[in-house]
Amino acid sequence: MIRIPKAEYARRRKALMAQMEPNSIAILPAAAVAIRNRDVEHVYRQDSDFQYLSGFPEPEAVIVLIPGREYGEYVLFCRERNAERELWDGLRAGQDGAVAEYGADDAFPITDIDDILPGLIEGRDRVYSSMGSNPEFDRHVMEWINVIRSKAHLGAQPPKEFVALDHLLHDMRLYKSAAEVKVMREAAQISAHAHVRAMQASRAGLYEFSLEAELDYAFRKGGAKMPAYGSIVASGRNACILHYQQNDAPLKDGDLVLIDAGCEIDCYASDITRTFPVSGRFSAEQKAIYELVLKSQEAAFAAIKPGNHWNQAHEATVQVITAGLVELGLLQGEVSELIASEAYKAFYMHRAGHWLGMDVHDVGEYKVGGEWRVLEVGMALTVEPGIYVSPDNQSVAKKWRGIGVRIEDDVVVTKKGCEILTAGVPKTVADIEALMAVARTEAP
Repeated sequence: MIRIPKAEYARRRKALMAQMEPNSIAILPAAAVAIRNRDVEHVYRQDSDFQYLSGFPEPEAVIVLIPGREYGEYVLFCRERNAERELWDGLRAGQDGAVAEYGADDAFPITDIDDILPGLIEGRDRVYSSMGSNPEFDRHVMEWINVIRSKAHLGAQPPKEFVALDHLLHDMRLYKSAAEVKVMREAAQISAHAHVRAMQASRAGLYEFSLEAELDYAFRKGGAKMPAYGSIVASGRNACILHYQQNDAPLKDGDLVLIDAGCEIDCYASDITRTFPVSGRFSAEQKAIYELVLKSQEAAFAAIKPGNHWNQAHEATVQVITAGLVELGLLQGEVSELIASEAYKAFYMHRAGHWLGMDVHDVGEYKVGGEWRVLEVGMALTVEPGIYVSPDNQSVAKKWRGIGVRIEDDVVVTKKGCEILTAGVPKTVADIEALMAVARTEAP
């Protein structure tokens, strides 16, 4: 299934090359195969920048962009076709496929890169690369430069300047095209179905991993190859551990369970969090905390629109949560003073969201020139306020301790506000309880 058309990858490359200095070259490697243990490999996942520019799904490949090159600006080094290896590991595009299927102007065997690439670099004033993020590849780049330097006495001209590619490329990735939003919407819908399935399956006596299995099943059945990140299924006091990942505790009647999970489609992530009662009914205290978090999320949605800055959504959640904690008696004092002193951080210690895209915590600066970035159409982000009352917090009544609630949705900035991509999961107390009640009546 083609989700991002070949023409869009070409537009991205053109847009990047238009920002590069004259007489320059950009070099970007594919992700390496990661070894799980001994001779067992992890499922391959392409480097996000490499994927963004090429859509090429294989390891052992290098993109070279050379603006103005007479014989074609986009050169791809990749593996050759190999009948024996393809019998074991699957089909390869080869050089013909790199040109025909992935739009390369020129393609060469990756085994020939040491012979060919120095000649492409030679005479260029500036080299753009992913410096610092891949030390082994940085070493190869310097080896190619040194080949040119060794021939300086013959008139060879090594580049004068090296520039990190990240700044140009990551600013581009911040703005999602219609095709990208469509893929993210698909990932969000699959993930939403997975969360609903987990809610329906929840029962005291199961384990956190029982619900994780429901998520994984729904992800894979929906067409996603993998989760976008390690799924969090945290019941009871575990919900107060922000990055809890053991997922092996029993589900107990009377506890909440917090699930933070999302799948990935074609390297585009979704990221959803829902919190619900293990046995289908919120207690009075759980409901009070939950509805406060939900109210703060609604305030954040209202603050997300073109012209507002990045931090306004977070500030909205802080205002609502701090005032609500005072009303519930979990904080004492003037709301403005509690915000100024950051007293709320005892209960709400993270920010209200992050950029979302090909990486679950996607690239892009949050500040420009020292000021919060202004939101623009096409930016995608999460909105995920939370309240976590530590089980060991002796300053609050015992009835509140160990309650952890986070609610997270994915949004894209539109002309008038934002589109919520993940609205397919019930979110109000009434809707969650109704869904879980129906699941119980239908259970065998």
